[in-house]
Amino acid sequence: MAVVTAAAAVSAGDGGPTTPGWALPGLLLGIFLALWLALAIHPTSREDWLLENLLVFAALPTLILTRKQLRFSNASYVCIFAFFVLHEVGAHYTYSEVPYDKWWQALTGSTLSEVLGTNRNHYDRLVHFMYGVLMLLPTVELFDRYAPSRTFWRWIFPLSFLMAHAMTFELFEWLATLMVAPELGDAYLGTQGDQWDAQKDMALATLGSILVMIGVAMSRARAAGNAGTSGRE
Repeated sequence: MAVVTAAAAVSAGDGGPTTPGWALPGLLLGIFLALWLALAIHPTSREDWLLENLLVFAALPTLILTRKQLRFSNASYVCIFAFFVLHEVGAHYTYSEVPYDKWWQALTGSTLSEVLGTNRNHYDRLVHFMYGVLMLLPTVELFDRYAPSRTFWRWIFPLSFLMAHAMTFELFEWLATLMVAPELGDAYLGTQGDQWDAQKDMALATLGSILVMIGVAMSRARAAGNAGTSGRE
């Protein structure tokens, strides 16, 4: 399997999990593989699971094979790991059927839908928002490495990249459904009867990335100010 092959690749040679500096990414990879295997057992829809995992089969080997060219920060690897875990939960149950209401009810005695006053399953909305939140930092680091800028564009380019990526993913979902399994339709797309589902998903991803970008910009401005102050002492 592609995921198992990826694990073997990261374990071999320089840059593997036993190499200093790669312990955390290696640990996260191991944990993810264990979760992936567990969630691959008896998913709600095997066809939908396969479609959802096209993202993992493409992204995970790419991250491993390019690790020497672009070593993300540990914080970014944690963010990527968290997003993949959220995605795998959605792939196991199908996004529109993740039973978070049952989980919430087991903890609190009432469903989250009752608290929020909604009948829609919002797990897909959560993951799109968290995509913007969790993938912003890796994107910033990607641009720092390959398209660095000291002007205002250093904040615009990563946001634009994630917005374009959110749009591309919606197009990919649509085309994959048409080409591979048209009968899955709503199960894979997760529209749940909402004609504006794709637009709302893209908007949430954009909102998440903007919120984190504000935090990144403030943090870097503070660090630059502290460095300037130290330099004058």
